[in-house]
Amino acid sequence: MKHHGSGSGVTAVHLDGQMGAPLASDASRREFLKTLAAVGAGTVLPARGLLAQTASRAPGGKARRIDTHHHANPPIYVKTTGQFANWTWTPAASIEQMDKYEIATSMLSITQPGIWFGDAPKARSLSRACNEYMAQMVRDYPGRFGLFAAVPLPDQDGTLREIEYAYDTLKADGIGLLTSYEDKWPGDPAFVPAFEELNRRNAVVFIHGTGPSCCQHLIPGVTATMAEYDFDTTRAVESLLVNGTFSRFPNIRFILIHSGGTLPVLAGRINDRFPKDRLDRVPNGIMYELKKLYYEVAHATYAAPLSALTKLIPVSQILFGTDYPAESMLTTIDPLAQFGLSAEDLHAIDRGNAERLFPQLKA
Repeated sequence: MKHHGSGSGVTAVHLDGQMGAPLASDASRREFLKTLAAVGAGTVLPARGLLAQTASRAPGGKARRIDTHHHANPPIYVKTTGQFANWTWTPAASIEQMDKYEIATSMLSITQPGIWFGDAPKARSLSRACNEYMAQMVRDYPGRFGLFAAVPLPDQDGTLREIEYAYDTLKADGIGLLTSYEDKWPGDPAFVPAFEELNRRNAVVFIHGTGPSCCQHLIPGVTATMAEYDFDTTRAVESLLVNGTFSRFPNIRFILIHSGGTLPVLAGRINDRFPKDRLDRVPNGIMYELKKLYYEVAHATYAAPLSALTKLIPVSQILFGTDYPAESMLTTIDPLAQFGLSAEDLHAIDRGNAERLFPQLKA
């Protein structure tokens, strides 16, 4: 896996996707954004570029859903990491699928393995470049996208800088994290400075599953995509509970993926087995903290996971998501329609609950 570039500032992106020297001037930054748009558009979009694409609602004005789990795959990410080179994703492809399945707005994030590969300067450059690319999508398609900015969490100084830039310059809607980083999970005391700042900003934090270092290649022929992401979601929540992150930073609104993974099934056991010497970390109780979280339902609206989730939390905490382009949107939409929810509950999941998190999207 190859990584290019260094430093914490914005870096230039050559047409071949390589990162170059930091950009110092506003003019350079404008050129950088133009390059990102050009690279991202490729040959799929018209020659006028992304800015000319003002996507409309779905046919008949039915675009109603807010997709809280929707990934961008910036060309610079592919070039730098070698990940997902086989994806045929473009911004236009996202819009096409959104219109087809009545999605008004999608919150963009970088999927696993994220932007952290053990090198802090390179992770700073990559997170900045990816965030700039996604922010440009937000500007190019008004009202159609939001931004969960990527940050290099193990690098706390770099993370604090990127949080500031993401909110103050890019106007991000939230921050995207992974369930684990090497041998640490989000509640680790090393990450407290970042959560202090996120709490101060009343942040929305989207936590995406990944395959943890501890559990790679356990069973021959089985990849982490089958089950490990969902188990690691539970580990991340355990970490946030036992270290008191939820109770210490109550202003952060957390979103978990895939209907909470294995958490709804294991919640009672976690409650019963929680360390007695750490009960002060959850002064309001385990279930209180779990019911405060938000859970998006991408690829987890089948009867079993959605039944477990709705037994654990109220519908008010459930969000629509698709995990596009990693998953077909129909793997979420079809089972959700067949589950038997009331029209009122479906509307809450499709967009009503997300409107509370993102008031600017309120119809």
